[in-house]
Amino acid sequence: MIMKFETKTYLFAVLFFIPFITFSQPNLPEAGVVFDDSSVPRIDIQINPDTLDWIYNNVDSYIEWHATFIFNGNAITDTLENVGFRLRGNTSRYSAKKSFKVSFNTFEPGRKWYGLEKLNLNGEHNDPSIMRSKLSWELVREMGLPGPRCNHVRVYINGNFYGVYINVEHIDEEFVKSRFDNNDGNLFKCLYPADLKYKGSNPDVYKEVYGDRRAYDLKTNSGLDNYSDLANLIDILNNTPENDFYCEITDVFNVFDYLKAAAIDVFIANWDGYIYNKNNFYLYHNTETDKMEYIHYDLDNTYGIDWFGKEWSTRDIYDWEQHGSEVRPLYTKMMENQEFRDLYSAYMQKLVVDITDPDVLFPRLNELRDMIAPYVAEDPYYPLDYGYDIDDFYNSFEEPIGAHVEKGIKQYINERRISANSQVEENATIPVINYIHFDYPLPGEDFWISAYVSALQPLQTVRVEYQVNAGTTQYATLFDDGDHNDKEAGDDIYGAMIPGIPMNNSLSWQISATDEFGKSNILPCEPVFIQFEPSDEAALFINEFMADNESFITDEAGQFDDWIEIYNGDAEAIWLGDKYLTDNPDNPDKWLFPDITLQPGEFIIVWADEDQGQGPLHTNFKLNAAGEYLGLFDSQSTAFFPLDTITYGEQNPDMVFGRFLDGGLPWMYLNTPTPGSTNETNSVDMSEIDKLNIYPNPVVNGWLFLSKPVSGKIINLQGEVLIKFEMKQKIGLNNIKPGLYIIQTVDGKSNKLIVQ
Repeated sequence: MIMKFETKTYLFAVLFFIPFITFSQPNLPEAGVVFDDSSVPRIDIQINPDTLDWIYNNVDSYIEWHATFIFNGNAITDTLENVGFRLRGNTSRYSAKKSFKVSFNTFEPGRKWYGLEKLNLNGEHNDPSIMRSKLSWELVREMGLPGPRCNHVRVYINGNFYGVYINVEHIDEEFVKSRFDNNDGNLFKCLYPADLKYKGSNPDVYKEVYGDRRAYDLKTNSGLDNYSDLANLIDILNNTPENDFYCEITDVFNVFDYLKAAAIDVFIANWDGYIYNKNNFYLYHNTETDKMEYIHYDLDNTYGIDWFGKEWSTRDIYDWEQHGSEVRPLYTKMMENQEFRDLYSAYMQKLVVDITDPDVLFPRLNELRDMIAPYVAEDPYYPLDYGYDIDDFYNSFEEPIGAHVEKGIKQYINERRISANSQVEENATIPVINYIHFDYPLPGEDFWISAYVSALQPLQTVRVEYQVNAGTTQYATLFDDGDHNDKEAGDDIYGAMIPGIPMNNSLSWQISATDEFGKSNILPCEPVFIQFEPSDEAALFINEFMADNESFITDEAGQFDDWIEIYNGDAEAIWLGDKYLTDNPDNPDKWLFPDITLQPGEFIIVWADEDQGQGPLHTNFKLNAAGEYLGLFDSQSTAFFPLDTITYGEQNPDMVFGRFLDGGLPWMYLNTPTPGSTNETNSVDMSEIDKLNIYPNPVVNGWLFLSKPVSGKIINLQGEVLIKFEMKQKIGLNNIKPGLYIIQTVDGKSNKLIVQ
């Protein structure tokens, strides 16, 4: 269940519900074998020569062509047939040294290579050092932001050397999944003229087209094409009164990480990004936090590359955008808010003093330079655009080499450090409270809360301030010791527990942090309010599902898609049009049912195939055969009340997991899938468990006999233990009502038991 950080009422009921704990602070994946930068791997592209000629003669085309991809690195040598290959980029399409995109899943849907669907091979033709974007991406990662991984590679096409390239991780749904542990939010690729200015309340106005593309181009959930989250962010950014701005913007946008991103852009002189050129960034709606995330993109025009005659190394760090009417509200509003401005200043100082220390950075730069230099010297395309030679390569690290290369990389860094250090304002900053997460307790269960908390000065207190039934404020200390649901000790993720709140009670809470000099912060601005009340919501169930449908049943398009059966166990008809299915507990309204009414006792099949274009009962997510969460939620008016949820384990091909009886417990593997009909004729799959020999069955005289003395239990179909027995061979059932039960032994044997 998603809970926005504002005053709302949330209802809970005792259901078959497993809390799902995740952490949403960005992950920073290791380089791995693909982006290993301890050497310069070789990438070979094999493609029909006539096709390659066509690509070079049609540089504006986005058509992907069949090719073979061969990767030869330190740890692996790998060949992938039938990949997609095309040109990529903007101005680089017209350069002699072009850039390329490799797609592993264009012609083989679903294929990934080391978790990647695509690679970007960038020629860096504007940069004689072939180093600026690599250095920039390392800076992004050093600041803890979710930037792409990259390394230098040698690219060969049909055996011919095409030069030294930067191999850059593609930003897509796989990228955001690896960084934020979710990928069901909207991912917008924002290109010129994406200035984030307010254009109106209608979300569709932000679908404006520039040339042959949208300025804000939705890359995920494109079938829904819903821009309401982007429109909401832009509205709050532009129209919120100054006194409310801090609270309103932190509720919908990850401001604290953006301030790091802004400091990086200004330090490296990324004039082709958002702040100066309203270009080259992504926005991702992180469904774990319900906030937009800012992601850098395309960082080659940096560190002194200049086409405007500007002195980037000394430009005012607080007035860095274009002037006149070219206001960039995301940057300017941050600079106008004192708390945000002070944090931006602190991040700039961290860049100047720590991260770009020449004694550390320049040896790293020299190491990368010397590693690629022999290959640059042999690069046949390196001289073609600007006449560069190997001397220009070496000189470009130290000094200007003319034209658009106004500064050497080291020269620029030294000048920017001196200038930024003289400009930066040294004010005390509030503690940062970010990535707040809480689980979803049932009444009476302990309530865990965690958050990323950091401060320039040592923290004195980090705590949850909470009230039960609007009573006296109580406090629970958050710890960063690895023992309080806070990941690892010393990682700035703090955790705390609030004792369980009984049914028919309420809880409201916030997180506060104070440093030893008294600077404090409390978020969310409005307490989160949760009401624990019993529910009388509809008896609607996830009844059975198949998460790896290889050959059992096809949808209307003839495809073997995964499926979910929904069952109406209520005495009345249920309208599904305001209810939701999801595979993410933090995004309950992920997929909305169509306008369908389900009659009492009726079943309906939903295809979990991430292909909504095939029909109204096709979802925008797939099931994971490795195991995941699946939830059925009520309407927004009930705060997305959880009607039925399950967290399941690994599933085998064509294996069906379902309720033993329709709408009941326990869940088990069934002998036969019954999509669209009752499970009640089904039975436990005895290939999965050893059968316990019992007699008589059905029991008619109150005594049950086992084949030998064993220990175990008898449970009902709601999972309740009715009888426990120790080394018994004869069990009395006089107190058991007639019905269907399960008998299980401690050694894993099991059987159905019918009592008459």
